[in-house]
Amino acid sequence: MGVVTVSAPFGCGGAEIAPAVAEALGLPFHDRVIPAQVAGRLGVPVAEAEANDETITRGLWRLVSSLGTMPDPVGGVLPTSSLPDERAYRQQTERVLGEIAAGPGGVVLGRAAAMVLRDRPGVLHVRLDGPPERRLAAAVAHSGRPEAEVRRDRDAADAGRVAYVRHFYRADPADARHYHLVVDSTVVPHDTVVGLVVTAARALGIGTT
Repeated sequence: MGVVTVSAPFGCGGAEIAPAVAEALGLPFHDRVIPAQVAGRLGVPVAEAEANDETITRGLWRLVSSLGTMPDPVGGVLPTSSLPDERAYRQQTERVLGEIAAGPGGVVLGRAAAMVLRDRPGVLHVRLDGPPERRLAAAVAHSGRPEAEVRRDRDAADAGRVAYVRHFYRADPADARHYHLVVDSTVVPHDTVVGLVVTAARALGIGTT
């Protein structure tokens, strides 16, 4: 059935686009179920797994702000701590992703899935992106919250996701080489983005409908 991974920075509409792609392809959407499975395997509350999940801003920003840094050959900085707890969450998340790819398939939002499953056949890697200011405007329009507050969340989420991928995978999550399809979802309507991803996935034999 195959897998579609969706990398979606803050303000790109990933939470709306990814489940719509899953529905159109007749595939399960793996989002909240992943931290729940990780929590069960580590014997911790689901809330703790969610706080350490790659898509949760709070956990990501803690990862960035609490650690020392060192030069990063990809650009920017890398945390220097050994991070035993975060590593355990990451390892279990990778195992869950591998089981999804080997089993039921589905659409996965975030969790550096494009890095984890980069060598797997039958996987389409998608990146939703857009300039920071357009992503900010989209998030403000969607949430109705004050711009200054949303801007802080965007900056924290962006920094956290970049640090997570660079620390664990020594890669830049914005590098187009990691993806088969890159779309500016701050300009292209979300329904059109869903159609593009579904068409690409079906061309690779992914999906049931």
